Amino acid sequence: MALLSPNPEDAALSGKRIILVRILFILIFLIYALRLFSMQILSGEKYRDQAQNIARRVTVIPAQRGEIYDRTFNQPLVLNTDSFAVSITPAEVPAGEIVDLIGRVAQILSMSREYIERKIPPQYYYLYQPVEVAVDVPFNTIAALAEQVDSLPGVSWQSKPMRNYVDTGSLSHIIGYVGDITRDELTMLYNKGYHQGDLIGKAGIERQYDELLRGKEGQETRIVDVRGRRVAGEHTTRNSPVMGKNLVLSIDWQIQQLAEKALGKRIGAAVVLRPTTGEILAMVSYPWYDPNIFNRSDMGIEYQTLINDPNKPFLNRAIQSSYPPASTFKIVMTTGILAENAFPPEQTVDCLGELTYGDRLWRCHIRRPGHGRLNLQQGMAQSCDIYYWTVGRDYLGVERIVSYSREYGYGEATGIDLPGEISGFIPTPQWKERRFHERWVGGDTMNISIGQGYTLVTPLQMADMVAMVVNDGIIYAPHILKEVRDPLTGVMEQQVTPKVLHKSDIDPAIFRTVRRDMRSVISEGTARPVLNIRSVAIAGKTGTGEVGLQNQWHSWVTAFAPYETDNPDERIVVSVIVEAVNNWQWWGTYASAIIFQGIFAEQTYEEAVQVLGRTMGLDYSSPSAQGRRE
Repeated sequence: MALLSPNPEDAALSGKRIILVRILFILIFLIYALRLFSMQILSGEKYRDQAQNIARRVTVIPAQRGEIYDRTFNQPLVLNTDSFAVSITPAEVPAGEIVDLIGRVAQILSMSREYIERKIPPQYYYLYQPVEVAVDVPFNTIAALAEQVDSLPGVSWQSKPMRNYVDTGSLSHIIGYVGDITRDELTMLYNKGYHQGDLIGKAGIERQYDELLRGKEGQETRIVDVRGRRVAGEHTTRNSPVMGKNLVLSIDWQIQQLAEKALGKRIGAAVVLRPTTGEILAMVSYPWYDPNIFNRSDMGIEYQTLINDPNKPFLNRAIQSSYPPASTFKIVMTTGILAENAFPPEQTVDCLGELTYGDRLWRCHIRRPGHGRLNLQQGMAQSCDIYYWTVGRDYLGVERIVSYSREYGYGEATGIDLPGEISGFIPTPQWKERRFHERWVGGDTMNISIGQGYTLVTPLQMADMVAMVVNDGIIYAPHILKEVRDPLTGVMEQQVTPKVLHKSDIDPAIFRTVRRDMRSVISEGTARPVLNIRSVAIAGKTGTGEVGLQNQWHSWVTAFAPYETDNPDERIVVSVIVEAVNNWQWWGTYASAIIFQGIFAEQTYEEAVQVLGRTMGLDYSSPSAQGRRE
């Protein structure tokens, strides 16, 4: 059989296909060659860096927070102590071994595995980011971890400075504490350089000035192999952390201790203010708490106990609680009466001990038989309710009372540099109409005239009221921060200067008269037995805030000293509130006397109590429960 000759058309088609395949192979080869040329020659340095970064381990070196001192810059209030923190990187633990690892780590650290499991829930098992599971770990525990490091994959530790709150008493509300940044906080602060795992101020000065205190973290970069071991011959690079700024507060540690002991373990607050600058020399709120508990990994029980405490130890009562001002409000009333010429100051009102208004019998609770005829100065000195009821309702009026209350800053926050301040409250007829759908009546005006009813003020606002009287109408913004200093050299970088918060148009002569009337309260009035001390002349006003419970009243005192001076800067204002939940002892007055005695006689609490007891003939360490009400 004859062989068939190939079809010329098929042969031509096969030849074209072979040529196309060859061209395709050549193109692929050229593409790969160009790609390799680009990667190795043109972008070689870039990819070498990337390859090196894969084996590069970066460790964050936490910065020490700035330290905090009292106004002398000699008394440390917050320092840093060296400590260790232990972390676990979940993704570095072999699959199926993390549960066993957590148990072993918990045993070495002497803590519950449940706590670590809460820190590292199952959804974190694939994270390559270290999760901090313990802080303030002692060196011997770190040594125990190091001995077993080969069998503890993913476990690491690093130095972590901890806050040491030197004084764990009443300064806790001023200083505050720090804690791990939360997700919500990180969302708000990420653009300011905050990161997951950062410590952040949670309360007080730690929170208010966190950006000054936190410093700048450093980094240590080293080359490691796949097992995490350092590669021989490779150098470690280190960017050192920068410590945060040191803060000097306006707080005088000795006065703080004096006020703390004077208030004692009585629920309430005390504020000591320098009126010519707005500096807070002392701020006490009881009960307080120990901020060092937040350094402990197992703080949960202690923290929960504090949270559940009905006395609310986390509450800074000096700025976060408000109370009826009671008879201290008569300072506002006296100012309004004089400024408005509402009632001649020498004209008298006859106090018979009670008066009838509406369907109620109103009793002057200072003196049941009545004070007799009293003018304005005598009405202030004897704290006569009937005088102020009569003049407030019939002559001054609620609108002007509200106006002078606001003139003194009531109803508005002072703007102190501490978080969480409240503004108190001044009621108005319009507010009552909106709130209760009731019209304002004369009885409401009588209540507000003696600081009762709906009126609420904070102890700091009370101190600012007296500061305005002392400064002839000027209130300086109260503040805690005094100076910012370099942590290494101690050189002052910033100083807080007095800032006018409010300046009144009231004639300074009126404030001089108010100061005279406040002195009468001490020299011849209701507070004479306790506050008319020999070391300094005091002027002020006491008050008894009703809370609707029998034999329970808030004990108020707000005062300044010295009454007369050629150096206004030596004057101080003291504002004390002792809440009604304490046994009634009129203790606010006793506490104020001890504070003034200690400051102006340069005595400790113990010395002041001893001297006052000897010179005044009263037991200032434990006064009789039968105190005077005013």
